[in-house]
Amino acid sequence: MFESYREFHYTLAGRPLIIETGKMAGLANGSCLVRYGDTVILATATASEKPRDGVDFLPLSVDFDERQYAAGKIPGGYFRREGRPTEKAIITSRLIDRPLRPLFPKDLRNDVAINLLVLSVDLDNSPEIAAMLGASVALSISDIPWNGPIAGVFVGLVDGEYVLNPTAAQRERSRLELTVAGTKEKVIMIEAGAKEVSNEEMYNAIMFAQEENKKLCEFIANIQAEIGKPKFEYTPEEINQELYEKIKEFCIEDVKAALDTDDKNVRDEAMQALTEKVYAQFDEEYPDSHAMMDLILYYLQKAVVREWLLEGKRVDGRALDEIRPMAAEVGLLPRVHGSAMFTRGQTQVITAATLGSLAEAQELDGLDEEETKRYMHHYNMPGFATGEARPSRSPGRREVGHGALAERALVPVLPSLEEFPYAIRCVSEVISSNGSTSQASVCASTLALMDAGVPIKAPVAGISCGLISEGDRWMTLVDIQGVEDFFGDMDFKVAGTHKGITAIQMDLKIDGLTPEIIWDALEKTKKAREYIIDEIMLKALAAPRPEVSKYAPKMISMKIDPEKIGDVIGPKGKIIQKIQNETNSKIDIEEDGSVFIAAVNPESGEKAKRMIEEIIFEPEVGSIYTGKVTRIIPIGAFVEFAPGKKGMVHISNLDRRRVRKVEDICKVGDIITVKYIGVDEKGRMNLSRKDALPPEPEAPAQAKVPASASQKSYRPRRPFRKPRGPSHE
Repeated sequence: MFESYREFHYTLAGRPLIIETGKMAGLANGSCLVRYGDTVILATATASEKPRDGVDFLPLSVDFDERQYAAGKIPGGYFRREGRPTEKAIITSRLIDRPLRPLFPKDLRNDVAINLLVLSVDLDNSPEIAAMLGASVALSISDIPWNGPIAGVFVGLVDGEYVLNPTAAQRERSRLELTVAGTKEKVIMIEAGAKEVSNEEMYNAIMFAQEENKKLCEFIANIQAEIGKPKFEYTPEEINQELYEKIKEFCIEDVKAALDTDDKNVRDEAMQALTEKVYAQFDEEYPDSHAMMDLILYYLQKAVVREWLLEGKRVDGRALDEIRPMAAEVGLLPRVHGSAMFTRGQTQVITAATLGSLAEAQELDGLDEEETKRYMHHYNMPGFATGEARPSRSPGRREVGHGALAERALVPVLPSLEEFPYAIRCVSEVISSNGSTSQASVCASTLALMDAGVPIKAPVAGISCGLISEGDRWMTLVDIQGVEDFFGDMDFKVAGTHKGITAIQMDLKIDGLTPEIIWDALEKTKKAREYIIDEIMLKALAAPRPEVSKYAPKMISMKIDPEKIGDVIGPKGKIIQKIQNETNSKIDIEEDGSVFIAAVNPESGEKAKRMIEEIIFEPEVGSIYTGKVTRIIPIGAFVEFAPGKKGMVHISNLDRRRVRKVEDICKVGDIITVKYIGVDEKGRMNLSRKDALPPEPEAPAQAKVPASASQKSYRPRRPFRKPRGPSHE
């Protein structure tokens, strides 16, 4: 039935990688089934027959579709089915989109959809990597125009050694989480999270990954050569060359004048006025051609900016390694737990940090084993940040991705749960945007955490590096603003501390980077972020505040015997709910017996702690306690010697002397001191008042008898008694 079915085999990181084609999803332009260990991905590539009217860009969509059955799970929620993509699925979709997009023809306008359906998950074999390889194969063997293939691998740094596609156990010990995608010639995408690795360690890891990518690209190219379809023809976008030359001659100097400013608003206003001037000049000769005129003005701006940059000139007059003017403030918002604002040129971000109990950590419903997330970072950019009049909407993929990048940058410096038992949320509000807002959010969030009293290990700063290339000529530039990002070739974002890198994300518009460009970007961003930390951030706040905000919950941690957890929670949670209600606190108990108490004030937290201690209290044999007599029976008295702990003092243990009646020693309500002497064969607690009594005073010593007196015997005289005999009267 499946005459065209084929299998292609490869060994990746010592595990089998199998590509199956010709059996599934035959109506897509290209499809394949990827098996990597027990991970299975169905990858499809589909394109529309013709472009939609009015589309002037490549409408590419990449969807990484998780299915809970792939991990043997049933989705949570009322409907018990998958709904909105998880944050991880969105991030993975973006991860795969970035290396695919630059290799499509610049003027392709057909809709292209890449769908990556996760059918089975083996945690030792990354579904993200399998999906990226599947997307590359599906596009390569399809008839969709695309200049691939690409390949991608994951690299860890375990015990000082680079590990290709590490297993779940190895990832736990790794200092690095690096994904690198590349063509056979160049690196095309980098994304990383790291525990302060050096530039040398990061660069070597990227090169290590690229060596494997070259082999994988060769493998995929062989598949394409064997079963690939011819690419379909499409109508390329054409510019009216005659109109282009006329507009260029008419206003090229005006374009240069409009671009030559550090103020985005001034630039936009000047270009808008120039656009109206061009319309007025050419409307009569070229009616209904505003869209073409707009496109020509775009290309003229792009040509000017790129020419300037290759000559070392920037639109705002800065040097290529110069950062825009910066400022930082902390404590702006009086009632939040921590806040900061970071400004770099016309990019401005406010971050608010909130501390909560561990019960407020985010619950995850994904395919891996991670169930909760203690640190959450969210990023918002409303329309006014770019001067647009548009309503606020729910976060899009860009917002989710930028929040995840800042989160990844800051996680390595957060204190451990034992050091700081809080759930933490940072929200970065972009209030003005002119380039590199994600890295501004890293800087603002570091300061907000410090302002909130979070004892981070080191401050983290982020900076972006751009690229302009033309043939063999290239130039990198630090801290790119919007126009340089828009017309440039790269946005290489690097965040880190003085010690090393904590996160990288690279967006590229060309077909890849050489090793020289990568090293240059790493070195320039290192120098820039160190300057930002020392000269801007630490001058705004030199160290984390010694205490959390008075509005933040106060956290107390303690450890109990795991077998006592049920006693603290009580039937149907009644006991723990009672404690929380009486003390106005929140209590979280881990399976290992760790207890975390969050309260509005320290007194409430201490009260909750005492109540828990009373529940789990276990008396020690031989210890002395003071308690209250609660009941008397003929053979003894019951004494509550600790909250909820009662024992009996047997009548024989009430006093040193013989006790005829218990009431001779104590009555109900009396406070007495007792000694805990253990439990009897029935598990009852036994107490002794007798053993808790203070020691009796010693008897006075007898007086010594003089020796002269001791030599004489002394016997008292007996009284005279009349001898008994017969009675005579």
